[in-house]
Amino acid sequence: MRCRFALPVAALSFFASHAFAHNIPVGATVQMFVKPQGHSLRVLVRVPLTTYVDAEYPRRAGDFVDLAKVDPSLRAAASVILLEALTMYEGDRQLPNPQIVAARMSLDSDNSFAGYDKALSHVLGAPLPPETNMFWEQGKLDVLFEYPIRTEKSYISMRAAFDRLALHEVTTVQVLQPDGVSRVYELQGDAGLVRLDPNWYHAAALFVAAGFHHILEGTDHLLFLFCLIIPFRRIGPLIPIVTAFTVAHSITLIASGYGFAPDVLWFAPLVEVLIAMSIVYMALENIIVEQPARRWIISFFFGLVHGFGFSFVLRNTLQFAGSHVLTSLLSFNVGVEIGQLVVLALFVPALNLLFRYVVAQRLGTIILSAVVAHQAWHWMEDRYDTLKQFPWPAITEGGLVIALRWLIVLVALAAVIWVVSVATRRREHPGVRKTTGSLVE
Repeated sequence: MRCRFALPVAALSFFASHAFAHNIPVGATVQMFVKPQGHSLRVLVRVPLTTYVDAEYPRRAGDFVDLAKVDPSLRAAASVILLEALTMYEGDRQLPNPQIVAARMSLDSDNSFAGYDKALSHVLGAPLPPETNMFWEQGKLDVLFEYPIRTEKSYISMRAAFDRLALHEVTTVQVLQPDGVSRVYELQGDAGLVRLDPNWYHAAALFVAAGFHHILEGTDHLLFLFCLIIPFRRIGPLIPIVTAFTVAHSITLIASGYGFAPDVLWFAPLVEVLIAMSIVYMALENIIVEQPARRWIISFFFGLVHGFGFSFVLRNTLQFAGSHVLTSLLSFNVGVEIGQLVVLALFVPALNLLFRYVVAQRLGTIILSAVVAHQAWHWMEDRYDTLKQFPWPAITEGGLVIALRWLIVLVALAAVIWVVSVATRRREHPGVRKTTGSLVE
C-alpha cells in the first residue's frame, strides 16, 4: 500500500517542480476554512488545479480525467503541493502532519465553498460520477485535513506559503471559533505566521512593528517630518510640534479604524494630494519665515490628514488585530512615535553639523526646503491627475451626515487649539492680560 502511494507522490513531486519552475499561472486564489472542534482541527482547502500544470492524472478516452481512479493522485497532490506549504500551530507548538480525510476533484463552476457547512458536506459527500467528462485544468482540488489538538480553545496560528502556486496568489481564510465568532483573512502570497485569534500582546507587538516600519519607509511622511524640524533642530521646541502631529494622526487613524472615515473611491487620492500639499506648505514656510511661530497648530491640522494616510496602510493589516482593534491602533501609533523619535535622533544632529561646517543656517534651510518643495510639488501634480479621474461626489443624505459629524469634530478641535494657544500665550507673557477690550501692562 505504501509503495502504491509513494509512486504517485514521487511522480507528482517531479512534475510539480517543473510546473513551479516553468508554468506558473499569473493568478490563483486558495480558499480555506479553519475550525477547531473537540480535539481536532479541521482545515478545508480548495485550490485551482491550474496551479499543477505538469502534474499527471489518470486519463480515459477523450483525454478526460478518469474520476474512478483519480483519488490516489489527488491525495498525492494534497500532500506534496499543499502540506509542504502549510504549517499549523497550537499555541507555540507546531502540529504534526494531518490526516487527509478526503480529497475531491470538483468542477470549476462548483460553489460549495461559499460556506463552511456546505463545503464540508461537499468534501465528505459522494465524488463526481465516473462518467463525468472533465479535463483536469477545468477543475479544483478540495481537501479536508484533520490535525490533532489538545483543546478547541487553544490559540491557533498558521503559515500558508502558497505564493509559489502563482505569480499573484491570494489565500482567503475563514476561521470559525467554538464560541461562534467568525473571522475572515485575506493573505497576499506568503504572509508569514498569522495568528488566527491573537492575544492582545501578540496584536500589540505586530502593530508596533508595523507603525515603526511604516514611518521609516513612508517617504512623504519622512519629508513632512524633515520640514517640521529644519528651522528648530532642538529637542525642546520640537516636543510640542511632534506631539501635536502624533495626537492629530492618532485621532483620524482611530476614527478610520472604526469606520468613521468616508468609504468612497475618491477619498484616498484626495488624502494623498493633501499630504503632498502639506509638505509643499511646510517647505515654503521654511523658505519665507525664518522662525515659524505656532508651528504646532499647523502640525496638528496636517496631522489629521496624515492620520487618514496611515489608515490606508492598515486596511489589510487590521484584519490581524483579532478582537483587539483599539489596542492594535494605539500600538501602531506607538510604533509611529518610536519611528519619529529615531528620525529626530538622526536628523537633528545631522542638520546641526551641516549648518555648522558646510553651509550657513539660513541658506541651508532655504536650499533643503526648496529641494523638498520641488519633489512634493511633483507628487502633488501626479496625485491630482489621479484624483481628477474620479467624478465629483454626489450629495447624499448619508454623505451630509458624515460631513456634519466631521465638521463638529473639527470645530471642537479648533476650540481646544484656541484655548491651548491662549493659555500658552499668557504663560509666555505673564504680564499681559486682557481687560475691557484693551491690553494693559
